[in-house]
Amino acid sequence: MKFEIPAHKKLVHQMTIPIRWGDMDAMGHVNNTTYFRYLETIRIDWFYAIGTGPDPTGCGPVIVNAFCNFYKQLEYPGDVLMKMYTSDPGRTTFESWATMELVDQPGVIYAAGGATTIWVDFPKQKAIELPDWVRAIVTP
Repeated sequence: MKFEIPAHKKLVHQMTIPIRWGDMDAMGHVNNTTYFRYLETIRIDWFYAIGTGPDPTGCGPVIVNAFCNFYKQLEYPGDVLMKMYTSDPGRTTFESWATMELVDQPGVIYAAGGATTIWVDFPKQKAIELPDWVRAIVTP
């Protein structure tokens, strides 16, 4: 199954992640699980940037699904330019998306992935409405 990143989305965050030698597998390219780590890294960096790092005593984001489409092989050495987008806010959720390019090959998408994020009251372990300030950030 292939998920497509929607045309209607909002760029919310960018960062560069260096490809480490240990990110590769026996085939000489970045292991597929590492792409998910890259997606997690930009997502967590963005959460902290907007002031919603993990707080088990409060409210915040939880990922309820994740996917990645692989288009080209990333290889060491290199720097991955991650671009994160948001779209489709619902009552308790929003979608996040990210693309992976090499810094020295701008515009060439090596992989793209995303996740559905749900806003949760952690002590109650229950989904709650997206706060207005989060809705304003994620709405294209």
